[in-house]
Order: sequence, then C-alpha cells, then structure tokens
Amino acid sequence: MEESKEEAKSFKELGVSDQLIEACDNLSWKTPSKIQAEAIPHAFEGKDLIGLAQTGSGKTGAFAIPILQALLDSPHAFFACLFGGIGLVQQSIALGKRPHIIVATPGRLLDHLANTKGFSLRTIKYLVLVEADRLLDEDFEKDLDRILHAIPHDRRTYLFSATMSNKVKKLERACLRNPVKIEAASKYSTVDTLKQQFRFLPAKYKEEFQCCTAKCWQVD
Repeated sequence: MEESKEEAKSFKELGVSDQLIEACDNLSWKTPSKIQAEAIPHAFEGKDLIGLAQTGSGKTGAFAIPILQALLDSPHAFFACLFGGIGLVQQSIALGKRPHIIVATPGRLLDHLANTKGFSLRTIKYLVLVEADRLLDEDFEKDLDRILHAIPHDRRTYLFSATMSNKVKKLERACLRNPVKIEAASKYSTVDTLKQQFRFLPAKYKEEFQCCTAKCWQVD
C-alpha cells in the first residue's frame, strides 16, 4: 500500500517547478514513477544518490528533473555531465557553443578534454553515471579514474543502475559522498511494458557507431 502512495504522488508534491511539470506533462509523465518519487526529494536536498531500478522504470527522469530545476535556477555552461551508453569535429563545434549538459562515454570525453581547445570540466556541478554496473568494465575503468581527477570535488553525484553489483559498490566508494541509497528494483531487470530490440554490428563498424552516439545538450 505504501508503494502505491509513493507512485501516486504528483510532481507538484515533490517540489518540481511549474515549468518542468508542464514539460513532464508534454511527455505524458502524469505522475512520478517509484524511483522518481523516492529520488527527487533527496536530490532537491543536495544529496548524492544511488538509484537501483528496473530498465524502463523512469531513472532518467529521476536525475534529469533535479538537474534541470537547478539549472533553471542558476544557468551556466558545462553544468552537468552524464555518462551512459555511447566526428570529433562536429562534437568539438557543439562543445564550442558551451552547452549546459554533456552526455558522453568516458573515452570520448577524455578525447575532448585532451584535444578540444577551451573545453574543461572545472565548472561541472553534477556528475551522473548511468548503467553504472558497466562503467567499470576493462575498457572504462582507467578512463573514469582520469575523469574523476579532472572534475571538482564539490559536486553532486548520481549513480543509477539496474543492479547493485560489486562493480557498482566500487564505483560508489570512488566518487560518492554519503549517498542516499534508493532501491526501486524488483528481481526483474526490466519493466513489463518495455520494448527492446537489438542489432548485430560487425566489429569494423563499432568505432563509427560510438562516434555517432555521443551528444551535447543546450538548454534554452
């Protein structure tokens, strides 16, 4: 019964601004999901978060809404950096416009830190690590360590994952400070309504595919 109450809360009750409530409504987000209802209030209090929830359960809204609300209150470039899924030249041009939010894989972000003139992460206020159980794979661990040394210690960090593996615990120890742990996951890794597809990709196209999936967001 308590779980139903949490899921029935409105975004207004959670303290979300009218501007973002309107945006949520346009996305057909009528009421917050369980992970959103539990995570957003702690995020508004300035806490670091560990969120465990099923794939497709609304984790993106759980970290995006607090970040966007803080950004609306105090807008400036390079405000937040999100790590998740995955033409350096085109990306460098986009970074030159000083977007508020950057979405990147660790390796590609390091490329820009080393090679894109005028780009740094010294003003980052939020670090988000999604699919965290995959970020400490052999390909990412060293890159992530270098990034953690390049960003301010005075920041908010949100770590979201579908599972709490030993890798996630290691990542927690490395980059979060007294986090609030929110578990909205069941024994299943995905929600029943999620539709998933996969495609086999030849190895020779892997690098090209990764280059195309890094993104920069400008919030007007």
